[in-house]
Amino acid sequence: MLISVDRPVVVEDLVQGDHTTLRPHAILAFHGFCLVEDSGDWFMGELNHDGSVFCWASYGPDLAEAIRGL
Repeated sequence: MLISVDRPVVVEDLVQGDHTTLRPHAILAFHGFCLVEDSGDWFMGELNHDGSVFCWASYGPDLAEAIRGL
């Protein structure tokens, strides 16, 4: 399901031990998990109860690869 991009979305930055804010162009939701598209790359994450999204992995520009990762 395509959901609104008007929500906080961050990705975990393991190198810096912090989070980076994403500005998604699209968010696809799958039973609590999400695929977020930002600047041509797809990120996997989780839809939180407050509506925000926390991402932990990037699958690059290949949507099919990101879907397989679900």
